[in-house]
Amino acid sequence: MSQNLLAFAVLAALAVITPVAILGMSYMAGPARARRRTDLTPYECGVKPFHSARGRFSVKFYLVAMLFIIFDVEAVFIYPWASVLRERAGSAEGWFIFWVMMVFLGVLTVGFVYEWGRGALDWER
Repeated sequence: MSQNLLAFAVLAALAVITPVAILGMSYMAGPARARRRTDLTPYECGVKPFHSARGRFSVKFYLVAMLFIIFDVEAVFIYPWASVLRERAGSAEGWFIFWVMMVFLGVLTVGFVYEWGRGALDWER
């Protein structure tokens, strides 16, 4: 029990000492300079912002995000499904696994058709 407590104390000490030492060395080795007003202004890639970051997003952004999720979920589930189907091919269980995935792909296809109908793939609008 005391050995576990000693290990925890060493870990806790290292967790406190390491960041304090890094910050202290950075403070001592870094250049001493006064903060300027420009240090506190936001920028993106060296370019001053010309719009507010609080602006509203277009619905198109969310439609494209939904489209990404549809294809991402599909890719995540198809790889393990294919390996399981290969192991059970030719059996009744294999056919069940096959048709369950066809229903899943059908639901994803309905989502894709919905996105297409809403104009998520029309980049000119």
